[in-house]
Amino acid sequence: MTVTSVAAAVETFFVARAPRKDSPHTTAAYRRDLAAVSAIVAEQLGRAPVVSDLSAPVLRAAFAVFAADRAASSVGRAWSVWRTFCEFLVAEELLPGNPMSGVARPRRPERVPKPLQGDGTPEELLSAVAAGARRARDPWPERDLAVLAVLLLTGVRSAELLALRVSSLSGRSGERRLAVAGKGGRFRYVPVEEPLDVLLSAYLASRRSRLGARSVVSAAPLFVAGSGAGLTRSQLRYLVEQCYRYAGVRDRVQRGALVHALRHTFATRLAEDGASITEIARLLGHASVVTSEWYIASTAVAQREAARANRTYRAVERLSADVGGARG
Repeated sequence: MTVTSVAAAVETFFVARAPRKDSPHTTAAYRRDLAAVSAIVAEQLGRAPVVSDLSAPVLRAAFAVFAADRAASSVGRAWSVWRTFCEFLVAEELLPGNPMSGVARPRRPERVPKPLQGDGTPEELLSAVAAGARRARDPWPERDLAVLAVLLLTGVRSAELLALRVSSLSGRSGERRLAVAGKGGRFRYVPVEEPLDVLLSAYLASRRSRLGARSVVSAAPLFVAGSGAGLTRSQLRYLVEQCYRYAGVRDRVQRGALVHALRHTFATRLAEDGASITEIARLLGHASVVTSEWYIASTAVAQREAARANRTYRAVERLSADVGGARG
């Protein structure tokens, strides 16, 4: 078997992945994880590793060191990267089998949606922002309201919202939609009903008045800062957090969620109102319905229906009626 250094194999791996058009962030993350574990293997061997060194015991020992001061999510991501890398080495006939099958992977924590807490919180938030509750040096309530409404009514991710262009909104009256560029270059169309279309039209009209007609050309970002430049991720986070604060609902945003809480609110409300898992997956842009299952599970609609069908409930219903009558 050819003697190939791990460093050279890594470069060949990225050449092979080039047609996939991974994002720069994905490539950088892959490189970090491959380099970090490779460095540990080199330290344990006392020399630069070659591909034939990548046995299950060697990688098991390296991952034990790697995992010592890192979160389970970071270890799980690195494990996936190395599994993919080793699959490539097997396909290239540089390894006889994938050694990562012998390396333990952290258990994935159970995912729990983090929507805004309180049944009426989304409505309170929108009403407060529409009334100009958010204080700013240069208030723009039409823009703020449009941003929140799009997040709450379409469930788009932060990156997806920031990538929207004026031309992303299209369709005839009554059939309006947003063309959303999702993860992995997958496009989807999200319906825009008339109330949201009205808010977007009002926002664009205010933008035309503030920044001029050239600010709303087709190729321009759909959402912009006061300067006219497209909103950045940090500006979006700040805008949403300030809207929460001035609307008096900041304490109803669960820890670890901010902009994403609006996406979770969209999805959980769909599930509560009876949307199917397939519909939820398509609207959210999930590659697999498995990713959408936790929204269905969090609402427990199916479990509640099953529990309601329990025949004992009919007996309890008669008893509760008797108890209620006696109290009256």
